[in-house]
Amino acid sequence: MLSKTIAQGAEAKIILSNNIIIKDRTPKSYRLKELDEKIRKQRTKAEKKLLEKACKIINAPNPFPLEEFDKIKMPFIQGKKLSEILDSFPLKKQKEICKIVGEEISKLHNADIIHGDLTTSNMILVEKDKIFFIDFGLGFISPKVEDKAVDLHLLKQALEAKHFKNWEILFNEIEKGYKNYKESKKVLERLDIVEKRGRYKGE
Repeated sequence: MLSKTIAQGAEAKIILSNNIIIKDRTPKSYRLKELDEKIRKQRTKAEKKLLEKACKIINAPNPFPLEEFDKIKMPFIQGKKLSEILDSFPLKKQKEICKIVGEEISKLHNADIIHGDLTTSNMILVEKDKIFFIDFGLGFISPKVEDKAVDLHLLKQALEAKHFKNWEILFNEIEKGYKNYKESKKVLERLDIVEKRGRYKGE
């Protein structure tokens, strides 16, 4: 069995094995063993449940049944991370892609799914305009306007940091797509408040 670690984060390592992605939650030696296992088990089950819900609504990997309490297995998505490829397209194509991103987020938020880590590194472009959302490890269910606004705020910050040349134009397209969500007006109004709050904290 050929396998290789393709990413290593603070919480988990991502392993590619025979066209299957394995998200392996790393044990934390600073926690009591029983507590550590309980936390990893809870987080793994919660993420799997969220993925199962999300993949019925948008393009997201559909996880296999759990075999181990701290590992999620799912199909490998063949494509390129949006973070690596978005800037290489003409601006018109970038705008088209970002509008689709906004439409997909609107579907998640309509189902009260908060991704929790919306960045172009957690989006995979498959073919010309099919976008898969990955890594729901920080995600949760919430009907709160505030949580949805913070989700968008994180994406806006990520665009500004990674795609700074056209980030304002691109986020404007995301907003256009997001307006498919029935509560989008409230969320976008709250986004302004979240941003002002962030600026005040920084002063």
